[in-house]
This record gives sequence, C-alpha cells and structure tokens, in this order.
Amino acid sequence: MSPSDFPETRELSAAEKARYSRHLILHEVGLEGQRTLKNSSVLCVGAGGLGSPLLMYLAAAGVGRIGVVDFDKVEVSNLQRQVVHNTSSVGKSKVQSASERIAEINPHVKVDAIESSISSANALRILKPYDVIVDGTDNFPTRYLINDACVILGKPNIYGSIFKFEGQASVFNYQNGPNYRDLFPDPPPPGLVPSCAEGGVLGVLPGVIGAIQATETIKVLLQHEGTLSGRLLLYNALDMSFREMQLRKDPNQQPITTLIDYDQFCGSPAQDTDKNQMDDIKSQSFQRIDASEANNRRQNGWKPFILDVRRPPEAEIVRFAWADLLHPHDDVSSVASKLPRDRDILVHCKLGHRSAMACQTLANLGFSPERLFNLEGGIIQWATTVDPSMPVY
Repeated sequence: MSPSDFPETRELSAAEKARYSRHLILHEVGLEGQRTLKNSSVLCVGAGGLGSPLLMYLAAAGVGRIGVVDFDKVEVSNLQRQVVHNTSSVGKSKVQSASERIAEINPHVKVDAIESSISSANALRILKPYDVIVDGTDNFPTRYLINDACVILGKPNIYGSIFKFEGQASVFNYQNGPNYRDLFPDPPPPGLVPSCAEGGVLGVLPGVIGAIQATETIKVLLQHEGTLSGRLLLYNALDMSFREMQLRKDPNQQPITTLIDYDQFCGSPAQDTDKNQMDDIKSQSFQRIDASEANNRRQNGWKPFILDVRRPPEAEIVRFAWADLLHPHDDVSSVASKLPRDRDILVHCKLGHRSAMACQTLANLGFSPERLFNLEGGIIQWATTVDPSMPVY
C-alpha cells in the first residue's frame, strides 16, 4: 500500500465503535483519540520477539496503518517467544505470517508487508511515510541505522531491547528529547554482547518489553505526556524489578545529517577491510572447514581433538559424542595447556562465530595455523547437512 492510498481522514464506523468501546469510554482516549489512532501509521522494524506483542496490540488498539519490515523466515526456535507466529507459520516469511495474524486480530487495519532487510540505501524511503517508528531489532548496526534515520526524518523512535532475563525501553527523538546515541555514543566491541541465539532469552521477556513499546507508541500517537522520552526503563524478570535512568541530550554530539556504513561503524570484520585481505588474515591464523568436508575427513581416518566452545546448557541440547573438551570461547586461553600442539584441533560452536574467535585466541597463543580448524556453520550446519537426526536450537 502506498502513502497515497491511505486517506488522511477516516471516521469510525459503527462496527469500529463497538470494537473500541473500552477505549472510547476512557477520557484520555475517547472518540477523538480513537479517530487519531485510526488515522495514524506505525512502522515496526522486526517481526520477531519484540515485534510480536507490539504488532498484535497496535492492531487490536486500532492503529490504522501498520508497516512490518523483516527479511527472515519463521523457524521452530522462534515460537518460544515470537507469539505473532504459530506452528503452521514455520517456513513462511515473518512479514507474511505477521500480516495474516494482524488481519485476524483486526480487519480494519491496513498492513504494509515489507519483506526486505533495511539498510542505509533504503531506510529513509521505508521510514518516511510513517508517523512513528518502532525498533524491534536485535543488533547494533540496525539500531544505529534506525536511530539516525529517525533523527534525519524527525520521527519518534520507540526503542526496546532484550537479553536473557533483562530488558530496556525508551522513547528517542521525541519532542526534542535524546536519541539512541545520547545513551550509547559508541557501539560495544564486536562479540562482547552475544545475540539471543547465543546467550538465550526468557520467552516471556519480549512480551513485557514489546507491550511497553506498544504502550509508548500509543501515547506518542495520542500526544499524551508521561512517555519514556528522557528516561530509560530497565526491567529484570528474575527479581521482577523496574528501575529508571534519566537520559539527557549530549551537547557535544555531532549533528546527524547522513546515513553511514553501520556494519563498519559497529566493527563488523567483513566491513573493516577488504574481503580478500580478511580471508588472507583468517587463513594465516587458522583453517576453515565445513561440515561435509570435516565428515569426509573423519570417515577417512581424521581424528582431530574436538573443542566445543559453547556453554554447558547448549551442549545439553545437542553435542558431538566424540567431543574431547567443552569450554566457553571467551575463556579458552585458560585451557590452552590442556590442548595438544602436535595434533589437529577442530573447534566448533553453534554457528561458527564464537569458534572462530577461539581459534584466533589459540593462534595468538602460538598454536600452529595448520593444526587449527574452525567448523564453519558450527554444529547447526552439521545437523542440517550431515546428521539430520541431531536437534537444532
């Protein structure tokens, strides 16, 4: 649906008045407020854990136009927390699954299904037609991209993030308030903060934070006071506590006038230097081997020392029966003395990223590059290409 297809003023029908009656009797919403929601538009970047409750509650609340941006497909492991999707959605694009669910919740809502990744090349075009932008992403490059695009376009940015048992929420770039860079001027070092796929997340946590984002979105659309602008809300599910931090604009922050290469800004190795140069650096430090080749070598007598650099709870889900040692990647130097230097070492994790960092650490400790092998794609690639009987997570 293009912006020109969306009428500027639409009255509530009798059916809508019945649907939203609990809003209409609230003095703070009323008929005028509900009409405002109907004629408003919100873009949610991400249809995962945070986007799930957010999209459903915005649809139920009667926000007239909802855009959904995501390029991923629904996987079984998503269903533990991404409640906008269901078992029959597995394999579908997330925007298609979310759009179908929104239509079931409220047929009066218009949905823009944008099945695409968001980048510096398209962000301004995608965000421009909407009144409010909601950040439902899970990585730093996209968070900075969304923030900067919202600043350039003058759009409120409803922020949320989750990790393990903790969550955060705020409202950025609203009524001359602070933006994301006032909270985090610089991104953390690459690999310091693991993703939910690596660190895990309590299934109900995004429900709490996503619902808070939905609440803030509605308050911004209705221009009510008391938003989280200038405040960072911190939630801990383990002790059921909420705390607040005051946020202020940084007077020394440089004006944001253009979008940049956010992978490079956040330290993505693939963007830091020429790809061929990175390949040379990696090949000098350790060997790379995929699951099929590693399996073929094993079948032909290859017996490397197997180092699993995941965390123990991951190994309880699935592990190689022939693994020799389990030890987290960020502390691999402490077990270097237990590793053979006269034998090949095959290092693996879930997807191959943590094991690559472990290989680099071992290479820096003097282990021979010819004897260090990183299992590209990790144990998940092994499960999908070599042994489908192994569970994935």
